[in-house]
Amino acid sequence: MKIGILGSTGAVGRQMIECLEEEGFDIEELRLFASNRSLGKKIPFKDKEISVEVANENSFEGLDYVLGAVSNSLASSYKDAIVKAGAIFVDNSSAFRLDEDVPLIIPEINGEEAFKHKGVIANPNCSTIISLMAIAPIAKLTKINSIVATTFQAVSGAGVEGMKELNEEIEAIKNGEKVEPKTFIKQIAYNAIAEIGTIGSNGYTSEEMKMQNEGSKILGLPDLKVNCTCVRVPVHRSHSISLLVNTEDELALEDIKKEMNKFPGIEYKEEVPTPIEVANQNNVYVGRLRKDLIDKNGISLWCCGDQIRKGAASNAIDIIKYIEKI
Repeated sequence: MKIGILGSTGAVGRQMIECLEEEGFDIEELRLFASNRSLGKKIPFKDKEISVEVANENSFEGLDYVLGAVSNSLASSYKDAIVKAGAIFVDNSSAFRLDEDVPLIIPEINGEEAFKHKGVIANPNCSTIISLMAIAPIAKLTKINSIVATTFQAVSGAGVEGMKELNEEIEAIKNGEKVEPKTFIKQIAYNAIAEIGTIGSNGYTSEEMKMQNEGSKILGLPDLKVNCTCVRVPVHRSHSISLLVNTEDELALEDIKKEMNKFPGIEYKEEVPTPIEVANQNNVYVGRLRKDLIDKNGISLWCCGDQIRKGAASNAIDIIKYIEKI
């Protein structure tokens, strides 16, 4: 198998490399692409070092898969060249997620849809992946009518600069210095910011609307309603999400737990999961399962997942594994 990675020096790109090494793929060739400032940089992979290249329209010839960990604009600019080269583009940006011709895939939930691709497969938003993994066992028991979600998103969701800013602010506060936010709209150290993305005409941010639009597509529920609030919190890694799911049929908690215990990729925990526990893991942890006190068909739960791994890199690798039946 021959694989390329766009954005190989960023947080998600580096995690993709690590996940490929962990999985033990039989990789004949790995090509790593990044911007001009990383040209020639050497990145270790297995027993060798690979030099970073700058991609052009001829860079993808002979590749079987290209993993995208770049911006929407860059993903869009490279798409045609990747498809023309005959590679499958598994893209982590939001550029193609809602395109009718592009499957939006969480392999454990709708993996079969991946085979309908026309050269491009989209990786969902990190919070969408973590949330839907947590509630997928419920969806196997009955139809989900609506979701109310509040996300508590780690600073690494904003990339390396997000982690750097949190660390710098903590140090500045310790030294009595002025905090000057650059990556986030307000101070993130010892704080919480209920605004991720741009606010639309309906009052919801672009990040919040991803849960509505992507969740509906992945679950195959065009009438699904989602009310989401996304909050940035001073946690380095792993997102946590509070979910209230309204279902068509009333469910017993024990039946849900049984379904969760046999669903691949999630672990039900009797003790409350925390983000630090799922860091550097692929599984999503679920806990605090309880009945809603207002509606008998409501189920509340708490989940945590590493948004760089299952929320991005390892889900993309899982898509390749699903297609290749690895």
